[in-house]
Amino acid sequence: MNKNKLAIVGATGLVGQTILKVLEEKKLPIEEYAFFASSRSAGKKIHFLEKEYTVQELTTNSFDEGFTYAIFSAGGEVAKKYAPIAAAKGCIVIDNSSAFRMDGDVPLVVPEVNPGEISNHQGIIANPNCSTIQAVVALKPLDTKYHIKRIVYSTYQAVSGAGYKGVLDFQNGITHYPSTSYNLAKFPSPIFNNCLPHIDIFLENGYTKEEEKMINETRKILKKPDLAITATTVRVPVLNSHSESINVEFEKDFELSELKEVLQKAPGIVVKDDSYNEMYPTTLDSNDKDEVFVGRIRRDFSVNSGVNLWVVADNLRKGAASNAVQILEKLL
Repeated sequence: MNKNKLAIVGATGLVGQTILKVLEEKKLPIEEYAFFASSRSAGKKIHFLEKEYTVQELTTNSFDEGFTYAIFSAGGEVAKKYAPIAAAKGCIVIDNSSAFRMDGDVPLVVPEVNPGEISNHQGIIANPNCSTIQAVVALKPLDTKYHIKRIVYSTYQAVSGAGYKGVLDFQNGITHYPSTSYNLAKFPSPIFNNCLPHIDIFLENGYTKEEEKMINETRKILKKPDLAITATTVRVPVLNSHSESINVEFEKDFELSELKEVLQKAPGIVVKDDSYNEMYPTTLDSNDKDEVFVGRIRRDFSVNSGVNLWVVADNLRKGAASNAVQILEKLL
């Protein structure tokens, strides 16, 4: 019987490190591991499952030794170059970048939402954007029940979503406050004590690439290519976990108590919704958790059948690492 061999590409980054943490918790039936990164990180030591591993430089020959699976978390350009090489050598790739998400031949998977898509892979499976993942976990059961007509996304995204450099800008801002005169590694303006309505690059239509990702990925995952969606994504001075205000209009009417029950029974969701006692999800609730937390559930009286939701999740775990490992679990 062949051994299950797993490669982690981008093992030294924030998401890569979180993948290792999740894998240690899961204890999956993987017999061999290997860790790859850029030449800058090659040679670093990783302590994983009571063993020490040396990080190897990723090259075109890295997959010659025959890996069963690979989780990529090294950016789009790396994925575009190396994921097809790995897949051509019989390795099933789970890619965390945006490189293949909108490719018609590549499944875009959130296991609580569309696990059946996994079997349609042709060697590569795409992990959605972090902000999309937590949104569709909450939206899918509601779409099944009431048929979504329109979505308005407003996100409040943590600095960890921008990687080590984003965290560095946040920490430097704390150190230098109240001064704003210090070198920025990632953001165009200081993020500490500030909000930036700007995630990823601006497009010609005035939206950012992050906003476009949320719109297009939601349509693909829900299999509604013409669904009316708009989005505003904002970087906020929070270390970890993304929050989202989601306004949803349905084709069918609903009873609010029933809608809450639908969410309570859905996989991967924790409903924390008690306005009388000031209970609602915060980033501190979701840190280091794999569930998506939903609260502030209330009717939107400005339309015939609308609801407002507050949705919070750990962007490094459910928004990236844990979702990828969940996909791997389904494959295993």
